[in-house]
Amino acid sequence: MPPKTDAVTIRDARPADATALGVLGAELVRVHHGFDPLRFLEPRAGTAEGYGNFLRSQLGDPATVVLVAEHDGVLVGYAYAGFEDVDYMSLRGPAGVLHDVVVTPAKRGTGIGRRLVEAVLARLAAGGAPRVVLSTAERNAAAQALFAALGFRRTMVEMTRELGA
Repeated sequence: MPPKTDAVTIRDARPADATALGVLGAELVRVHHGFDPLRFLEPRAGTAEGYGNFLRSQLGDPATVVLVAEHDGVLVGYAYAGFEDVDYMSLRGPAGVLHDVVVTPAKRGTGIGRRLVEAVLARLAAGGAPRVVLSTAERNAAAQALFAALGFRRTMVEMTRELGA
């Protein structure tokens, strides 16, 4: 049984969270690069700052949701999602799109990721999203298990082929 997460607060991200969000975003980049270094960005100097600045730029946009998980005044996770209209390239109607969910390595497996996703789903539903879609790395079995447990089903498979050298 995972440890309790009662002391964790899920709240809207604030501009002052940008640095911590950037560190978490850089962790997301690091983990994905480890899954498939040809497909995913390599973490570099400035990744955390760039990610933090990007997420800060999304705050206050009514079409986005950025939630954080805070434990004892420290951000231990975040989720980033948005409302999107018809997307002919994806062959789908309006939807909420869950872009990111990340929890610090020390807090993984404690239910924080589940709480973040549930909070995002509630926010997207309240905003009128008829469905929520997401993508997850092929090798991220833990995330796939969480999403399946929350009622997500597989609908697309991304395939990648490197060109050139």
